[in-house]
Amino acid sequence: MLRADRAVFGCWSSHCRCADSCAINGASADIASRFGPPLIALAHRSQNPVIGYYDPINLATWDLYGQGEEASIGFLRHAEIKHGRVAMAAFVGFLVQANGIYFPWALTTSGVTHAQISAAGSPPAQWDALPEAAKYQIILFVGFLEVFSEHSYILEAQGQKHYMRGGKPGVFPSLKKGYAESGWGFHPFPFDLYDPSNFNSNRTPEQKAKGLIAEVNNGRLAMIGIMGFLAETVTPGSVPFGPHMPWTYAGEVMAPFASKIWI
Repeated sequence: MLRADRAVFGCWSSHCRCADSCAINGASADIASRFGPPLIALAHRSQNPVIGYYDPINLATWDLYGQGEEASIGFLRHAEIKHGRVAMAAFVGFLVQANGIYFPWALTTSGVTHAQISAAGSPPAQWDALPEAAKYQIILFVGFLEVFSEHSYILEAQGQKHYMRGGKPGVFPSLKKGYAESGWGFHPFPFDLYDPSNFNSNRTPEQKAKGLIAEVNNGRLAMIGIMGFLAETVTPGSVPFGPHMPWTYAGEVMAPFASKIWI
C-alpha cells in the first residue's frame, strides 16, 4: 500500500473495501475496487472536503512509461506540488509587475534598467523586453534547479530517494550542504530554496502535513489564477468576473523566445 503522503487523489490500495465511499465521491467502480480508505479520507475530508475525490480522467490508474502504479502516483503527486509552487510564485510576480513595482538599479552592465523593462507594459510584454541573454540566464538557472532536484545521485547523497522510487513528493535537496554532503560538487549556498529562513525546523510532522495540504490547495488556486491572468491579458473579457487589465498583450504567451509560436 502506498503511504498517504504519496497520494494524488482518493485512496490507493490493492485491497479496497470502500466502493460505496468512492461511488459517493464520484469515482468509478473500477477505481473504487483498487483503492483503500486512508487516501479517500485524505481527499474527501482533509485535502478538500467540498470537492472530495475528483479524478475525471482517471489519472490514478495511469502507469507512466510502464514504471508501475507507485512510481506513477509519485510522479503525479510531485508534479502537482511543483506546478502549484511555480504558479504561486508566478501569481505574486504578475501582481508585482502589473503594479509597476521594480528594482531601482540597472539590469545589465550596458545600462538597461528595471524601470525600462517595467515601462514595456504587461508582464508578458516585460518578458519580451528583456535582453536575450537575460532570458537564457533565467532558463538555465531553472534548468539547474531541475537537474539538482531530480538527480538520484544528489538525492541519495542527502539521504533522500527520488519520488518515483519511494521518496517523498515535493522534497527539494539542500543547497546549503557542502560537497561531501550534497554530492553536487559546488560551493554551498548560504540558504536553501525550501524554507530559507528555517522556520519549519521545529514543526511537528502533523503540522508539516497540515501545511502541505494548505500548500497543495493554494497551489491549485494559483494555477487557475495565473492562467486566468494570462487569458485576460491576451483576450480581454475572457475571464468571467475576473480582473480587467489596463493593457492587451498581442504576443504569444506560450512562446518565450518569439512573439509568435510558429516563428
